[in-house]
Amino acid sequence: MISAKHKIDSQEVVRRIRNVLPAGLAKIALHEPSFTGRERDYLIDCVDTGWVSYAGAYVDKFERTLATTCGVPYAVAMSSGTVALQIAFVVGGLKPGDEVILPSLTFVASANAVVHAGGVPHFVDVDEETLGIDPVALSAYLAHIAERRGTQLVNRVTGRRIFGLLPVHVFGHPVNMDALLDVVTQYNLFVVEDATEALGSRYKDRPCGSLATIAALSFNGNKIVTTGGGGAILTNDQTIARRIHHLTTTAKLSHRWAFIHDEIGWNFRLPNINAALGVAQLERLAPMLNAKKRLWGRYADEFSGMDGLRVFTDASFADSNHWLVALVLDRGNEPMLEPILSATNDSGLMTRPVWTPIHQLPMYANNPAAPLPVTESLAERIVNLPSSPFLAPA
Repeated sequence: MISAKHKIDSQEVVRRIRNVLPAGLAKIALHEPSFTGRERDYLIDCVDTGWVSYAGAYVDKFERTLATTCGVPYAVAMSSGTVALQIAFVVGGLKPGDEVILPSLTFVASANAVVHAGGVPHFVDVDEETLGIDPVALSAYLAHIAERRGTQLVNRVTGRRIFGLLPVHVFGHPVNMDALLDVVTQYNLFVVEDATEALGSRYKDRPCGSLATIAALSFNGNKIVTTGGGGAILTNDQTIARRIHHLTTTAKLSHRWAFIHDEIGWNFRLPNINAALGVAQLERLAPMLNAKKRLWGRYADEFSGMDGLRVFTDASFADSNHWLVALVLDRGNEPMLEPILSATNDSGLMTRPVWTPIHQLPMYANNPAAPLPVTESLAERIVNLPSSPFLAPA
């Protein structure tokens, strides 16, 4: 039973959401793309010139602009965020059977990418301040289960090498990266920064995507910046950038006419026509981020006086892009999750819970995992609200 002082009226939640959003919209999606710039012009240019495939001026410009935006020297655009994560681990030296530590409270693509690269996802808990990996819990857990065997860090339970760490900026909220990197340094782990939801977010005034040697972005249709489908790898290492570019273009050696490939590669590059969409989107990134912040602020004000829940707020060191605005129910209000989701969706408001924790999915149920009490609790208490930039008040 929920005590009366904590009980939440689901219809009141609906009313408050409606107070924030523009009037007259019967149905409102969770997050829609916004095409109010030069997207059409650039797409037509691709069609008119015939440059629609994996080479072209828009791919080059998209990569340059991404690198500048994220404060790194190199960006390599590819067909999805998932393959960006996969290639990041391949290039980083992941071997078949190596374990990669990541949160269970993330989209399943994070774990899938590890598997596609030949690794084994190993799940650890998150904290409520960031929704990302808890550095204190991670340090304590590794002290318990990890041991040095020669030059390798080994999981003493499974006998496998623990290769790397995949921190995720959930909903665009930066994790406590410095604290995590302290743990990484102690255990000599390879880090891939999962910034797939965090384009435009900043950690201690540094852009997300620049916080590790290699990072991944996503430009799926539900992201702030979209290329329809697509992703990118960011890096500060020229050798890594060149290798990624080579591997994702079928490992083809440059030649005027001959088809010579020197290793097994992938056809993972982003087509020019998708990059054209992305170039136009990046031209409007700043106003879209401003709109997202206004929308988050309006939600925060609207729900500030309502007991039993809160709008998720950044940690002191973070400045989020507010990709998805999240309501977090107080502990004890877990039974209200389904009524709130039902009432909001019945009224035409597309709200969603957080993803099912990955360790609870059948294909990952037997993977190595730390105790996950915070993950499992948050999964019963998060409601994502309609968050499209065009919903923001002027």
